[in-house]
Formats: sequence, structure tokens, C-alpha cells
Amino acid sequence: MEFEERLAALATKVRNQRAAIQTEEATKNAFVMPFISTILGYDVFNPMEVVPEFTADVGVKRGEKVDYAIMRDGEVQILIECKKSTEPLKIEHASQLFRYFSVTNARIAVLTNGEVYNFYTDLDSPNKMDDRPFLVLDLADIDETLLPELRKLTKEVFDLDSVISAAEELKYVGALKRSIAAQFREPEEDFVRLFTSRVYDGRFTQDARTQFTTLVAKASKQFLNEQVNDRLKTALGASYSAPLGAEAPAESVASAGVAESDLDRDTEIETTLEELEGYQIVKAIACSEVKPERIVHRDAKSYFAILLDDNNRKPIARLWFNGKKQKYLGLFDEAKVETKYPLETLDSIYEHAEYIRASVRRLSA
Repeated sequence: MEFEERLAALATKVRNQRAAIQTEEATKNAFVMPFISTILGYDVFNPMEVVPEFTADVGVKRGEKVDYAIMRDGEVQILIECKKSTEPLKIEHASQLFRYFSVTNARIAVLTNGEVYNFYTDLDSPNKMDDRPFLVLDLADIDETLLPELRKLTKEVFDLDSVISAAEELKYVGALKRSIAAQFREPEEDFVRLFTSRVYDGRFTQDARTQFTTLVAKASKQFLNEQVNDRLKTALGASYSAPLGAEAPAESVASAGVAESDLDRDTEIETTLEELEGYQIVKAIACSEVKPERIVHRDAKSYFAILLDDNNRKPIARLWFNGKKQKYLGLFDEAKVETKYPLETLDSIYEHAEYIRASVRRLSA
């Protein structure tokens, strides 16, 4: 698989198994070792490449260990410290990384819980690990702009100098993006005051603050949704409607097999953002079995079809999102008879990941 496909497959694994991973050791085995091997490309069973429980005495500290050291030409290049997946990462977790960074040749340190990977270097002071990461990889929400820099740390194309030279810009651009995202989610007073002053001539009283905090948050979300919709319209040449709400799940029901006439490309069909998000989830699951370009979609008046090789005789799934309330995921058995499963949220699709993979394997055989 390509680099991006391997990363998507690992992200899917993390989503599916996260609830079952309760300890640091389980996090290492299930998530971190696969990241080192399948994403970075190092042999976790070769001590010339990856040293687990790496030890280097630091001053009066004796016998302390960092979880992994990645080696190249006999020198430590990357240090990795792991925490269990149920814990959010904090800089306080990186005390061993700080100490080891100054006594080894490593220029890259990684703090991870298996889902989020914080990459550090020494931009602020030579040979002293920074307090802030220059790159944050979140497998639950992968920022594709970071992938070229992440690829430079892989065994195949290791380019440390290029990573370090780009690290300062990455550090501040990434921090700014996260700060902007936080303001859009929960705007702080200064942020609210800034935009209020552009549209409101009155005094910024407590009542105005309360009113415009809500309005700024609402306007921010609408702006982001409109930007996403505009990009989707440009990319796909289709019209979109706002996603519909959902009610309590219903029982699974069976339906007939695929009807070719259902998949005619009708100009009146409206493809929603929610359908495209569902398609991306199914595609991320399926790409562990086939190349992602083989997974395509066709919209219909009553459902959204996801097909292998753009062949309506190879249905992977259907998204039944056009109902006023309840949404369903349609999956097919060997006889191409469909069963519809109610969805509480889009993330519920991941509960059917193994079924989807099995269907793709069957259709591609």
C-alpha cells in the first residue's frame, strides 16, 4: 500500500480497537509498534534499527528508559515515549525525553498515546528539546498537509536536515491552526470582541458579550460549513443540501438486491456533505483491502451507492441518508441481498468495518 493508505489503515485500526486498549503496554503493541513498522518503515524486531526500553544514564539518574530509540548508522535519531491510549498527552509526560534528548544524538523526539503523535526538536535552544511540538499527527483527524514532512522521517527517504529546516514554520503554523480551531469551537472574549467591533457600534457590555459570543460561534461554524460545501461543489460538480437529523435507531431490515436502474446519474439528485463523509469512512475502511481509487460512489434519488471499480454489480455498501430522520447503512451478503443497519452517528459505520472488508475481499477476488 502507499504511504497514505497505510496511515489510513492504521487510523481505522485505532478507531476500532481504542476502547479495548487499557494499558500502556497494550498501546505499544497494538498502535505504536505498527506505527514504527508500517508508517515509518523500521523493523521493530531488529535492534540495529529499533531499540525498545532504550537506556542512557543521565547525570544522577540511572537506569531510566525511553520506550523506543530508532537508530541509523549506529546513532540514535528518534526517541519515542509512549503513554496509554486512554490518557491525553501532556508535556509533563515527556520528562525522560527531555533528559535523553540532551545526552544522545537524537534531533527528533516523539510523545504519543498511540493516536496522537507529538514530534519535538530543538528549535528554541540547541540540544534541548522544545516545550512545544513542531508537528502534531492526530490519527483521528489526519492533517494531510503534514504528510510530506512525516514521510521524510521514514527509513526509505530519511531526510533529517529537511525536517529540521521546515520545523519552525510547521511549529507555528500548526499552533496557529489549532488556536484558530479552538476559537471556532469556543471563542474567547478577545476573539468575540474583535469581530463584534467590526459589525456592532454599541458598547461591548456584558449583555453584548453574551449575545455576540453565541453569534460569533454560530457564524464561525456556518462559515466553515459553507467553505467545505463550496470546495465539494467545485470538486464534484454536484449540488448539496444540509444534512438531516437522526432519531432513535430502528430494527435492521432486508431489501432486494442492486437494481441497475437505481444508479442512473440524475441531475436532480442532491449529494449531501454527510453522504460524502460517510463515503470517506467506508473508503478508509476498504482501502486496507484494495487501492483507494477502486472505491467509487454513485448517488441515487433514494440512496448513495458505494461500489468497487465503479461497477454496479459490485456493491460495497449503500448509505440511506435521504430519510427525514433515521439513517441506515446498507450491506450486502454473498447473494447481494441487502440488510440495512440503523446508524446513530456517522462513526457507527466503523462498527461494521470487518463486514465491509470481507465484502471488498469477496468482490475483488
